[in-house]
Amino acid sequence: MLALLGACAPRPQGLMRPVVAAEATEQGRSVDLLVATNRQVVADPDVRYGNRRDPHLHLTAVSVAMPKGRPEGTVQWPRTTPPQPQTDFHVTRLQTLTTVAQGRGWMRQHRRGGHVLLFVHGYNTTYGEAVYRFAQITADSGVEAAPVLFTWPSSGSLLGYNYDRESTLFSRTALEQTLRLLANDPSINQITILAHSMGSFLAMEALRQMSIRSGPLNPKIQNVILASPDIDIQVFARQFTEIVGPRPRFTIFVAQDDRALLLSRLIAGRVDRVGDINPAEEPYVSGLARAGIVAIDLTRIDDTGGSHHSRFADSPEIVQIIGRRLAEGQQLTTSDIERGGFVMVAAGALHTVGAVVTAPVAVLEAGSRPVPDISGTLAADPDALRTER
Repeated sequence: MLALLGACAPRPQGLMRPVVAAEATEQGRSVDLLVATNRQVVADPDVRYGNRRDPHLHLTAVSVAMPKGRPEGTVQWPRTTPPQPQTDFHVTRLQTLTTVAQGRGWMRQHRRGGHVLLFVHGYNTTYGEAVYRFAQITADSGVEAAPVLFTWPSSGSLLGYNYDRESTLFSRTALEQTLRLLANDPSINQITILAHSMGSFLAMEALRQMSIRSGPLNPKIQNVILASPDIDIQVFARQFTEIVGPRPRFTIFVAQDDRALLLSRLIAGRVDRVGDINPAEEPYVSGLARAGIVAIDLTRIDDTGGSHHSRFADSPEIVQIIGRRLAEGQQLTTSDIERGGFVMVAAGALHTVGAVVTAPVAVLEAGSRPVPDISGTLAADPDALRTER
């Protein structure tokens, strides 16, 4: 399994060193991102942030350019250092932001209707890889939202699964800080969270922690999209029920042929992962229906990736659906499929999904818990996350 998942080109290097194209015609679309991370800064300018954990939150404004004629759903990873603008994704601008005010200034300049799309990447991902992947998702989705990336200290190694799992737990507070910084920004009125794989576990943990800390989530957090979520199904049930209502709208993308989640399930003692359930079977149909979560089965969608773990980003149609429907505050419905807006993507899965299944796990009792008040303004410092009476 490791050989299969690792059977790819050598890992791209030199991703974060800014490159200036000799001519503007050498590059296609450019995407501006706000990147929040709790990775430690490293001296290498080609890397910027490594795989070590940092208790502080760092903000960076990054611009990524793409080569002309790029097929949608693809990332042209650099084959040389530095990247070649004619053929590769490449960073054109990078600015470290040292204050919350600078972050809000970036948001005011890049806000699109007050909507933010916050992406949380998965396991085995470097800082530069997370930046390039989210740039691709932003460009291909066509979403009218300010793109914000939260990148946590993944080891960037196939053998680093346990380190990455611990890093997600370490990163809960940093992601909570990021969400509160966004929610407390008066220029923002809607937040959509898009999380992939192990990043879904981190997203759920951060939302659960926020709710335990201060009750119902900020109503600006309207949509949570979990793509191939690498979460123990029972853990997900507990996370979900411990988020005090009213909750955001939840959508999960699942696939039963996801080889990365198969490996995760074996590591976890053969416990089902949320991302590889069959939402047309019990107990998931009735359980997820009670939870009100939309589950979309992508198992039969054509996918050139060997692991079938990133269909949500590799399929141009799916990523556009995310951008044009879910991330614009609208939820996918059966009528979207019947009208053909989604049928071209999921036609092969319709008999499995039964159109769109509103269903995942049995809902567990949340129980009683203290709900402290917290500071309404967060600085990029973990000490700012405190209880105020």
